[in-house]
Amino acid sequence: MARSTRTVRPVPVDDSRPASANYHANALARGLALLEMLAAQPEPLTVNEFSEHTALPKSTLVRLLAVLAEMEYVVRVDERPSYRLGHKVQRLASAYVSSLDLTVVAEAYLRPVALGTGQTANLGVLDGDQVLHICVAEPDRPLRFTTALGARDHTYCTGLGKMLLSELPDDDLATLVPAEPFPSFAENTLTTLADLRKDLKRTAKRGYALDDNERSIGLRCCAVGVRIGGDLLAAVSVSGPAGEFTAQKQQEYVATLDEVAKAMADDPDFTAALRIVHRSLRPAGKR
Repeated sequence: MARSTRTVRPVPVDDSRPASANYHANALARGLALLEMLAAQPEPLTVNEFSEHTALPKSTLVRLLAVLAEMEYVVRVDERPSYRLGHKVQRLASAYVSSLDLTVVAEAYLRPVALGTGQTANLGVLDGDQVLHICVAEPDRPLRFTTALGARDHTYCTGLGKMLLSELPDDDLATLVPAEPFPSFAENTLTTLADLRKDLKRTAKRGYALDDNERSIGLRCCAVGVRIGGDLLAAVSVSGPAGEFTAQKQQEYVATLDEVAKAMADDPDFTAALRIVHRSLRPAGKR
């Protein structure tokens, strides 16, 4: 089979090297750039292709690749020569993944939200037909909403739950809620699938979910989605005394949550940790 031709616009690899790099550090930066280049391609790269990508002399590339090959970070696969990633890269990747803890990574984002709003901040994911609280940060005040890390709750009467349901196919909702009428916890609890569907349409339209005295009397919660690569994989919220969630405050809380959700989605550590957690979650509708 003929090898596909890549049309590449050369970008000098030295343009992205650290400003503080000396001669030896520059060589390291170049070597790491070659590893990143291999990671971005589905097939091995030849020295000619490296040169086209980086604008580095072939003699320099040969020396760099020889060192990487000797250290087993790349493997020479033919006589052209061309190279692929070596097994040492997997060792680094495995060590990185094992060091990630989504709760710890998320707390760095939720703690400032709790302190800044005076409300309890939560990160939740959909686990089967329940909301799983991955991280909870409480404000430093006597009157506050309290929940536990790892706690589970209903989807149909919580801000986190309704946000996570809002972009799912309509036919899937019946597998994520109890039989009708749903258990009622307060006067405002939605107890029918029809009412829930209406609420979820409003949620999707305005971009945030609201638990308005539905899970507990005297409690309100605003939640927004955390999207990774366009997929709604988690939700972040603030919860607290209903009287403090005026219309103006709700908009302020939502604006804060939107900023935090975007920052989380832009954080490689957070996104990697969240995807790891998702691998262990139950499929929708599984109890």
